[in-house]
Amino acid sequence: MATIDSKIPEGPVAEKWTNYKAHQKLVNPKNKRKLDIIVVGTGLAGASAAASLGEMGFKVKNFCIQDSPRRAHSIAAQGGINAAKNYQNDGDSVYRLFYDTVKGGDYRAREANVYRLAEVSASIIDQCVAQGVPFARE
Repeated sequence: MATIDSKIPEGPVAEKWTNYKAHQKLVNPKNKRKLDIIVVGTGLAGASAAASLGEMGFKVKNFCIQDSPRRAHSIAAQGGINAAKNYQNDGDSVYRLFYDTVKGGDYRAREANVYRLAEVSASIIDQCVAQGVPFARE
């Protein structure tokens, strides 16, 4: 029977992705234009990834199944987006967002991935705002 490898880094949950990123090989800036990066989807994640990679100098090809890239499903999301912004007196933290997300997922989520998402959630929101995503503030 084959062993399933989820590709999650080893180590304590709070350090897995930090250690993984610290030991990754980087793309030489001279080679950026030689690589074609394919991004599937034009929703919030796909469009943001394509825009960020394009700004870094990569050749990006973005594909979607809709008749128009503007018909991605992120536009229909009504549940909101959560982030650990750590505002003063808010009681917010990376760990609290991590715990709430794991609990909300009925304890079925991969904890290392959820912790990494909680760590970078504030910068993801800031990046989306900088790229012009029209979040409702109510």
